[in-house]
Amino acid sequence: MAVNYDEYEIVVGLEVHAQLLTESKLFCGDSAGYGGEPNTHISPITMGHPGTLPRLNKRAVEYAIRMGLACNCTITRHNYFARKNYFYPDLPKGYQLSQHTTPICAGGYVTIKVGEIEKPIHLNRIHLEEDAGKSLHDVDPENTCVDYNRAGVPLIEIVTEPVIRSGDEAYAYLTELRKILRYLGICDGNMEEGSMRCDANVSVRKKSDTRLGTKVEVKNLNSIRNVKRAIEFEARRMIDLVESGESIIQQTRSFDAGNGTTFALRTKEEANDYRYFADPDLTPFRVTDEMLDSIRATVPALPEERIAKYTTELQLPDYDARVICDEKELSDYFDVLTQHTNNYKAAANWILGPVKSWLNDNNTSITAFPLAPASIAALIALIDGGHLNFSTASTRVFLAMIQSPSQQPLALARELNLLQDSDAGNVAAWIDQVLNNMPDKVAEYRKGKKGLMGLFVGEVKKISKGKADPRLTNDILLKKLQE
Repeated sequence: MAVNYDEYEIVVGLEVHAQLLTESKLFCGDSAGYGGEPNTHISPITMGHPGTLPRLNKRAVEYAIRMGLACNCTITRHNYFARKNYFYPDLPKGYQLSQHTTPICAGGYVTIKVGEIEKPIHLNRIHLEEDAGKSLHDVDPENTCVDYNRAGVPLIEIVTEPVIRSGDEAYAYLTELRKILRYLGICDGNMEEGSMRCDANVSVRKKSDTRLGTKVEVKNLNSIRNVKRAIEFEARRMIDLVESGESIIQQTRSFDAGNGTTFALRTKEEANDYRYFADPDLTPFRVTDEMLDSIRATVPALPEERIAKYTTELQLPDYDARVICDEKELSDYFDVLTQHTNNYKAAANWILGPVKSWLNDNNTSITAFPLAPASIAALIALIDGGHLNFSTASTRVFLAMIQSPSQQPLALARELNLLQDSDAGNVAAWIDQVLNNMPDKVAEYRKGKKGLMGLFVGEVKKISKGKADPRLTNDILLKKLQE
């Protein structure tokens, strides 16, 4: 019997771990940098030696609060850390230090857009905790090796409510979340390197039901696309179980990106298996008004705020605004560019066209782009003033500017003999030459074949070697063809 999947609703909650870009670990001065030879970013504190005491990293607290403010959370003023007593083979202490009853950020939401529909994804909490080390199974044929470099690196865990209803919504949420983390400068969001990791809690229910179904947690998701794929596969698997009369078992599963399926790892532990209790070695900490105001001042304008500004004040299309805001550095560059030109649409076209093409071709970012925003604005002014057309500017002058960033575009265009000729007499002479060479086409045009206008313009462009002013060319052509 065919299964009607449309009768069911997917219910998803996501847990995202984001490594914070602090120089040192959460509770000691060991390096929090990525990589390094195994077990070189460690000390007696990382290794949990008897008699050692942890000390809280203030910068990690500031970063967590910054994220909470960006996500519209309530900041918890009185905080403490708890021991999470669940066996971690790659944490030397045998427990993890995390926040339990006092997450530093409570509630909040992140707004996503899927198609034309906007939706707030409500958060349950954002809390601080330390990362675990890394087990290596392919170094020794008989033993598992452990690299403790990552153990103790500060994380924030961002937990949503079960409000996500599709793989597409999960994809949009993670994309937006990573964008916020990068805008704030607190995490690079690199899922391939594990600095941003996601677990998905998935359940299904009939659309008429209000109770949550039995959930399954899918772990080891190393890309935003794989999160979407895993949710869609797992929801379908669970619906098939229900339709066949079988029970869904609460368990932890993993995702095989090769074949797009999930498989069981273990039966899920209950919360009381963790046996939380306040850590006796760490004093509680308090977030003061002064600290909160100071951190709030460091939060930059975020993507949605910038998109609203670009679409309302600058009158850009929504698509242009969103692509520019995908990266904070690109948006920052655009903001400076708009201080040098009022032609905001042309500025966006240059960013999304020649500039981004050059960045992609050279596999680099806007921070390494050799031209200052003022130089692009000067190029736009030459086009607006009729001295250059866009084609010549983007294919010739732009590349010449990159080779000689200190030179002004006007000087380069003059040096390359590319400036447009706006002398009506010169343009008329070129047009006469074209029309005299194509009397049959002129006759066809006058009989109604108006599509030939493009041919005439193109021939004038050839004869003038691209120097004929396009607008003047069109005006004079029309007059002469109507004679």
